[in-house]
Amino acid sequence: MTKELHIKRCIELASKAKGYTSPNPLVGCVVVKNGKVIAEGYHHKFGDKHAEIDALDKIKGAAEGAELYVNLEPCCFAGKTGPCTERIIQEKIAKVFVGNFDPNEKVAGKGIEELKQAGIDVEVGILEEECTLLNQFFFKFIKTGLPYVTIKLAQSSDHFVAYPDGTPTHITNKESRTFVHKMRSWYDAVLVGKGTLISDNPALTIRHVTGRQPFRLVLDSQAGMITSSKKILTDEYVNRTMWVVNRDAKIENPKSIKVIRVSDLNDLLQKLASKNISSVYVEGGPKIWQSFIDQNLVDQIQLFTASKKLNDGIPVLPNSKLPENIKHKKAEAFNFGSDNLKIKYLQLW
Repeated sequence: MTKELHIKRCIELASKAKGYTSPNPLVGCVVVKNGKVIAEGYHHKFGDKHAEIDALDKIKGAAEGAELYVNLEPCCFAGKTGPCTERIIQEKIAKVFVGNFDPNEKVAGKGIEELKQAGIDVEVGILEEECTLLNQFFFKFIKTGLPYVTIKLAQSSDHFVAYPDGTPTHITNKESRTFVHKMRSWYDAVLVGKGTLISDNPALTIRHVTGRQPFRLVLDSQAGMITSSKKILTDEYVNRTMWVVNRDAKIENPKSIKVIRVSDLNDLLQKLASKNISSVYVEGGPKIWQSFIDQNLVDQIQLFTASKKLNDGIPVLPNSKLPENIKHKKAEAFNFGSDNLKIKYLQLW
């Protein structure tokens, strides 16, 4: 079980950089010699040294004969940094343990083969599922060229998101809302529809945790709200706000907000990908959630169910299909006080 424990530690290290490495993967590294951990490292942010280099730089010349553990296949090409395989070979590492192959066509097994040809023993597939879940954003982006999409739904115990007249109310508790702020910091962009903007006037920023501020997207087909005085048009992060409108929408844009013209949601995802946005957190509202589901564009559903009861109101999904019944490939459950969170992976990349 020792190798599993070291790969688990790699995952923990890699997770420290959630939100900062996009569109690159999350990677952690542990170096062990004579049964003792002698160095740890991780990819801190996009453009920084890779995890293997971060760890090996701490023990230059002292890694000969050691074992190196990493959750993703070491790279074998020069990008913003040099090839990790080259450095591993130079340091005379004896054995490398890997969680996942890297699906990037520039790597895709080539890194493993290069290490083997240099006489290094390599084992792949340790805690493979855990390592796969860690890098879902990266894997989907690399394999499809599209961002990873999560929809976040919050419902009362009787499956409503607001009162019948649309009057907003806090469905979930503070613990759940803090978790949502953490999610915002991990995703490249947060998306809402104009209905949510009108009713809730959300800031869509990180306020209860530390982390990176996401881009903010508003779906507003005819740009009817672009001249409003909503929070996202008046705060310090207005330069990270983007208005998503139909191709033929007539726009009066005195605030010079960034505008994205699209034909449909798939077109939107393609345009976001061209901006290296590899993950999108869809916060609302019901019509937006339903549209993403109907067009099979959802990779993950986060469903919060509170103990609060509304008795009547706007259903969580317009077609009345309960999100609990949507087919999925993997599920997890968490409790935040009296709130319950179910995470469903509709796709596993």
